[in-house]
Order: sequence, then C-alpha cells, then structure tokens
Amino acid sequence: MDLAAIQQSLRERNIDAWLFYDHHHRDPISYRVLGLPDGLMVTRRWYYLVPAEGEPLKLVHKIESGHLDSLPGKKLQYAGWQELFSNVKQMLAPHRDIAMQYSPNNFVFTISMVDAGTADMIRGLGKNIVSAADLIALFEATLTDEQIKSHFAARDVIDSVTAEAFKEIGRRVRGGGTYEHEIQQFFMEAFRRENMVTDDPPIVAVNANSGNPHYEPSSTRPVPIREGDFVLLDVWAKKNTPKAVFYDITWVGVAGTPSDRQREVFKVVCEARDIGVKTVQKGLSSTTGLAGWEVDHSVRSHIKQANLGDYFIHRTGHSIGTEVHSNGANMDDLEIHDERRVLPNTLFSIEPGVYLPEFGIRLEVDVLVRKGSAEVTGKIQREIVTI
Repeated sequence: MDLAAIQQSLRERNIDAWLFYDHHHRDPISYRVLGLPDGLMVTRRWYYLVPAEGEPLKLVHKIESGHLDSLPGKKLQYAGWQELFSNVKQMLAPHRDIAMQYSPNNFVFTISMVDAGTADMIRGLGKNIVSAADLIALFEATLTDEQIKSHFAARDVIDSVTAEAFKEIGRRVRGGGTYEHEIQQFFMEAFRRENMVTDDPPIVAVNANSGNPHYEPSSTRPVPIREGDFVLLDVWAKKNTPKAVFYDITWVGVAGTPSDRQREVFKVVCEARDIGVKTVQKGLSSTTGLAGWEVDHSVRSHIKQANLGDYFIHRTGHSIGTEVHSNGANMDDLEIHDERRVLPNTLFSIEPGVYLPEFGIRLEVDVLVRKGSAEVTGKIQREIVTI
C-alpha cells in the first residue's frame, strides 16, 4: 500500500477519508489496494480508515486481531456489536465525506462491494458516502513501466500466434477440415510453449457462432471449419510472471472469399474502431479530460448511422490490467454511463462488434494511454483475413 499516494489523492479530490471494509473476502479490491494477503481466514468484519491527513485507523475483531498488522496505523479492537458500532463512530467522528467501494445506483457494479446494511450504518452516523471508483481506477488500473513491458511481451506472442492460427486453419481446411475446439487447443499449446497464462481459453467461432460475443467452443459439440466458412478469433493472455498484464485482441477471417455483406459490415466496424481510437487521442488533449462513456458514444453513433445499432449489444471496451477485465474506466455508455476518467498509464480495449444471425464481426485493439497521448499497442486489422 502506498499511504502517501492514497492520502494525496484524497486531498486532491476533497475527500476526508477512504474506509475499507470486509468480511469473508467479499471485497477483493481492498486486499489488492492495501496489499493484504489473500490467504487470511476472515470470518469477522474488519475496517481500515485512511484519512486525507494523519494516521490511519484499523478496527479488528479480538479473535482475528492480527489481520491488519501489516498496515500502518493505530489498532482498535471489538468483540460485541455494541463495541463495533462505538469504534466505527469514533473512527469516523472527525470526517464527513467518506469514500467507499460504492457506486450510486450500482452503476459501476464491478466496484460496488459495500452491502446496504453497512451503508445504512455509515449514513446513520451522519456521514456522506462517496464513490471510490476513481480512486480504485488510480490504484488498481494504472500500470508501472514493468507491467507495460509485460503487456508488449504478451502482444508479441499473441500477434504472432494469431497470424499462425489463421494459416493453420487454412492448412487444415485444405487438408480435410478441422474443428473450432481443435484450433482453440492450438492456441493453448502455443501459450504453454511461450509461458503464457489465461483465465479462459480463446474464442474460436465459426459462422453463426461468431454472432455470439461470449461463445465457447467445446469438444462435446464439435463444430467443423470448412472451405468458405467465416471465422472469428478472440484471444487474450499474459506472461506467466508476477503482476503481468493481459493483451486482448479479436480478428476475423474467411476460408475463401468474403461475401459482400461481410465486407460491408467489416467496413462499418473497422471505421467505428478507428473513430474510437481518434476520440481517445483527441479527448486526452482536452482540459476537462476524457470519460469512458464519451468513447462509447462516438463509436456507437457511427454504427447506428449504418443502421446496425441494434446489433451492437455490448460496451465498446473494457479496462485491462493483471486481470483481463480490470477496474479502470470502461468505454461504456450502454451497459453503464461510465463517467470515470481515462487516466495516464492505463490500458483498455476498443472492440466494437456487429452480431448478425449468420455471422458476427468484432475488431478489438488495445489502447495504452500516456500523459496527453494514446497508442494502439498491437497490429490493426484493416481487411478480412483470407484464410
């Protein structure tokens, strides 16, 4: 935990304190931000208050009294509920605006960890709960130089393996055919060779299956890939090293000649993706900064103008970090109105998609933001791959 950085961030936002709270590991964000070990047996509530000025305070149950010993600050203890309530009241007494893992109306649901009863208790003490969303993005989603290097190392592997996968599909199709799950295993074998890990295997989706954004190939229901088929490859992984960062892309190809309709939809999605990248680059030069929803709005508007808006059924992009879906700003004005700022040294995808009954096209790139600038970190697909 970087106490000085947290306190400085609270002062910059005019927030009196940040209150962390957990039991039974219900708030993994707290463990990551505070640097607490994952293996603690947490059966009782603990609280950790970081004020904008002064010494932190920790409150732990007497039978789990050592759980926050790795953190700085004065320790308070409790056994009964009356003692707990009295200590929380004492901890918060000097403060009014309290940041917590909370999102109004559960908009940013990935960070909204505080239960309603705890929120009632804090508000009952006359405190104003504010969302810690931007603080979480700052301490969870901003990357070190070493992490950025790990992202580029993953890029080098995945870009190469994806290009080889298209060639392998072509070889197998001309040699009698293959199956979605076999190409999925082709990726997983390459990842093992290259010391890469992933939370789930890549998506290999043929024809109508590519119209399902979260389609999962399976050996129990094998789907063949044959001459003339449309293929979508959605690939994400990271190096198998501590604190490594994911690389996440989606490309499409045809084992033959693309249809006019496929070319038409590809053009719209390609243009929308490029508009997203330009919106980021332009927005970063603004004195007001850039919010995630603005990127989604510009991308979605272009797809709507092509009368394909009803087929774009997910956000434009997601934060990327040590998890493929991280806790920075998402490019989203559909599933939520994401007002979180796009911060320097953060990474996210731009991946518009159009999903028709017969095929779907998603074109995904990763965008790395530096102070005042942004870059696509990998190859950019400009035309449908001829497999």
